[in-house]
Amino acid sequence: MLANMFKNGLTRRRVLRGAAALAGTAAATSLVPRAARAADKTVKIGFLAPLTGEVAAWGKPGLDGCLIWAEWVNAAGGVNIAGEAHMVEFRSPMTTNTMRARRAGATKLIKEDGVKMIMMLGGDPWPGVQQLAEREGMLCTTLLPSDLSPETATLLAPCEVHPIYNVTGIQWLAENKPELKTAVMCAQEDALGLPSVATYLAAFEAAGIEMLDDTLFFDPATTDFAPIVTRLMSSNPQIICLDTCYSDYVHPICEQLFQQGYKGQIISCTADFYDQIVAKTSKEFMEGFLFQFPDFDDPGLNADFINFQKPNEFYAEYSKRHPNQWGAVSWEYASVMDLWKAAAEKAGSVEPGDVLAAMKEGGKGLHAFGEADWWGKELFGIDNALVGNWPVVVIEDGKAVIKDFKSIPEWYDKHGDLLIKHMDALGPMYYQRA
Repeated sequence: MLANMFKNGLTRRRVLRGAAALAGTAAATSLVPRAARAADKTVKIGFLAPLTGEVAAWGKPGLDGCLIWAEWVNAAGGVNIAGEAHMVEFRSPMTTNTMRARRAGATKLIKEDGVKMIMMLGGDPWPGVQQLAEREGMLCTTLLPSDLSPETATLLAPCEVHPIYNVTGIQWLAENKPELKTAVMCAQEDALGLPSVATYLAAFEAAGIEMLDDTLFFDPATTDFAPIVTRLMSSNPQIICLDTCYSDYVHPICEQLFQQGYKGQIISCTADFYDQIVAKTSKEFMEGFLFQFPDFDDPGLNADFINFQKPNEFYAEYSKRHPNQWGAVSWEYASVMDLWKAAAEKAGSVEPGDVLAAMKEGGKGLHAFGEADWWGKELFGIDNALVGNWPVVVIEDGKAVIKDFKSIPEWYDKHGDLLIKHMDALGPMYYQRA
């Protein structure tokens, strides 16, 4: 049905809303793989990322991936806690992506559903959950380490270290296309856009790439991107950076770049549903498009240092169930669950405090892309972000290809002062947020 919706030309936003509606009351309460229903012992995990609206592309695909993860884990015997099998069940209240709605959702998950961890996208809604999570000692995870501060002792960023990994794409570009020396950038002005802009500015400065104009910030309610693209192209840049724009922005911006005849390099944090962009532009136009999130059928994910379970098989199963919906977060929340499972089994407990301690023991963890360090005190005031390698992805002949894995800590050791400088200038440092 969803595939037919795409064929009929509905927008990605309407498809995701339709998918959420199809989920119905199941998505609003419990999502239990069949194997878990007969289990005597069940551990509940809260999923509090957006399932509808403009940011749904970074929520619902993650829940879809988690349900596959749970089916596989439960079918293999569940989570082994001190010799006893526990099945995994996800709870996901249907709420809007606002602070008040997330607070209400978190209250339900903790007080009524009895969850042992809450996974969030993060950003603007996090402050609505923070006080409750701290008071209840609830382990929470975010995909945005910019949520972290010295006060967020029970919040971890164990998978995505947005936006710091964006430095790896610029580093790779400078090494492989050194002739590109000028850039411009646009971004929506919100909790995702601002720290990402600071990161890109630091990375461009470290690479010796000149910014030809100030960052063009646009209102998140923008729908007409033709004037924005016209201005971006006006200085004749060699690189146009789309920062961490949502899919609802990346797609029309790319279409406008194509229609207005742009021939240079395009960089974006994400390129969700990039096949649709290729279809609306051309393979030639999208050739060399650089971003940070691979398809999991990529052979580069079969390397020995990869810690995600059966990535190629996961991608195939996901694509079979959800055609044309693979995106940046399809694997990320499932990756968090890999870390949670390993820590719970190590601790012999599913209690939030025990799992948190086991996750951080020794200061290192097995990130999806290799062993990584619990890090972040200089930038976030607390070492609760798991930071290591991150892939650099380029579209070649219409398909995403991993070109390299770059070390975020190595870049930071050389250029951390630049990142702090630009973060401080734009205001997302933890002491400025406080």
